[in-house]
Amino acid sequence: MYHTQGVAPCCLVAGVAKMHELSLCQSAVEIIQRQAEQHDVKRVTAVWLEIGALSCVEESAVRFSFEIVCQGTVAQGCDLHIVYKPAQAWCWDCSQVVEIHQHDAQCPLCHGERLRVDTGDSLIVKSIEVE
Repeated sequence: MYHTQGVAPCCLVAGVAKMHELSLCQSAVEIIQRQAEQHDVKRVTAVWLEIGALSCVEESAVRFSFEIVCQGTVAQGCDLHIVYKPAQAWCWDCSQVVEIHQHDAQCPLCHGERLRVDTGDSLIVKSIEVE
């Protein structure tokens, strides 16, 4: 299993992947391909993607897009595991770092609304399992 790097922040409407998810998944597969080439891997059996809570992606769209962009690559047919990660924000009212799960969230500690979002809008290739 190889641990890899992140991708910048990947929806399904009537069976069609939106460009956002498709381009994010293309970037993820490019990372997987590079890692496979660097380590002389012939087949990827599983991939773990970490999706930030604020990434504005839908799991079904990510899965659909990922399957499409994996065709003809070392990752074709691999298992896709998706892990969601809460976003972190700084609350200006109570001066604490807090976890949030949506863009219009209030501080879970003081219920303040003055939050600076620091993380949570990314899609990251966390690890790759190979044969």
